[in-house]
Amino acid sequence: MANAERYAIILAAGKGSRMKSRRDDVSKVSFPLLGVPLMAYVMDALDACSLEHLIAVLGFGGATSSKVAEGRAEIVWQKEQKGSGHAVMMAAPILEGKEGETIICCGDTPLLRAETLQNLFEFHEKNGNDLTVLTFIAENPKGYGRIVRKSGLVEGIIEQKDLVGEQHDIKEVNAGVYIFDNKVLFDSLKLLKTDNAAGEYYLTDVIGIFASKGLKVDGYVAEDPVEMSGINDRVQLAAAAKAMQKRINERLMLSGVTIEDPDTAYIGPYVQIGADTIIKPNTTILGRTAIGSENVIGPNSYLENVTMGDEGFVLSSHVVDSTLGQKVQVGPYARIRGNAVIRDDAHIGNFMELKNVDFGSGSKAMHLSYLGDATVGEGTNIGCGTIVANYDGVNKFHSEIGSRAFVGSGSTLISPVKVDDEAFVAAGSTITSDVEKGAMAIARGRQVNKPGYAAKLREKALKTKIESK
Repeated sequence: MANAERYAIILAAGKGSRMKSRRDDVSKVSFPLLGVPLMAYVMDALDACSLEHLIAVLGFGGATSSKVAEGRAEIVWQKEQKGSGHAVMMAAPILEGKEGETIICCGDTPLLRAETLQNLFEFHEKNGNDLTVLTFIAENPKGYGRIVRKSGLVEGIIEQKDLVGEQHDIKEVNAGVYIFDNKVLFDSLKLLKTDNAAGEYYLTDVIGIFASKGLKVDGYVAEDPVEMSGINDRVQLAAAAKAMQKRINERLMLSGVTIEDPDTAYIGPYVQIGADTIIKPNTTILGRTAIGSENVIGPNSYLENVTMGDEGFVLSSHVVDSTLGQKVQVGPYARIRGNAVIRDDAHIGNFMELKNVDFGSGSKAMHLSYLGDATVGEGTNIGCGTIVANYDGVNKFHSEIGSRAFVGSGSTLISPVKVDDEAFVAAGSTITSDVEKGAMAIARGRQVNKPGYAAKLREKALKTKIESK
């Protein structure tokens, strides 16, 4: 069956009550691991298997599950929770009667590797199996379905609650991944019964049905049991995150990235980082982030959905949904967000916040400023304490600051306003009108000095203090 069509079913309808969530609309498979929903990892692994159809069986918390599956899988619904066999039955309108092979996985097994699933398909096809079960050897098999073999082939799977006698000693256990002959699978599902301790339709009972028909049922033993880890509670979620963190960090380090403290660097599976970039301790990088070469990120930085060029640094800062050019310097303690673009050779300094700003090449904003909804040209200097006031309580407005301009410290630009190229805004100004090219704007009250008046103010303050007592 080497040239057979391949189909996949992801079982993702369960409630996941052991996650102990207050929200009853969140499915277990939509919980994030390094910023990515659990089921997305399974879909990623299956993507490498040349599938004709990928079907996700959803149920509890379907609103969150469907957001993960939409655009990647055909969605079917298990409205009543009647067991794993019943969940697979929900895919019958799409797959029943089709020639080919169907792989079934659980949506809460994010550590499954694409290589393992590809090897499982190769084993299944090379050995001419009608059904292949992915298994592993567990030192402590409690809680797992046990693999019962006869003459080397799989005769059945016994669930933990149905074990008797010596079956408790079996260490080869079910990983919850199967490849079936598709037509026989859906024919066999019609024979399932609920005469078990849980009163459910067990998918594992299909193994016995295949064997009783004289079909070839075998088991493929996975090398790394960690891959088979399912997520049932938040302790297991954290353990899986640690395993994924180690896997991702090792891959990046072997590709030429320096991660100074792999235990405190949390990097998502879709992140790309170029050679000779250094990731310092306590740094988190998530989403579709792509970082170039020879950068320094961290310590204590957070990046999500960021594109960054080469030879820059992000020191102790928070950057999301933004683009940083070549040789950009950010931080410490900067926040950049809202589709900001920081162009080549620009400097964003300490305690800065930029939201939806296009910040020009070679420009600088070094201290304690907020720039919102603005365009800044090339070679412009933004002084300490500058505010681009973009919000009137109802609407957001855009301001424009030209190239080679200078905005003095403590200035406020009330949007929408334009400060043209080579203009100069005097420190402490509040700008409400456009400033033309090359002009200097001063917008502040005139200073008045009153000789000797400081002593009178102190005397008045002391008198007020005494009277208040």
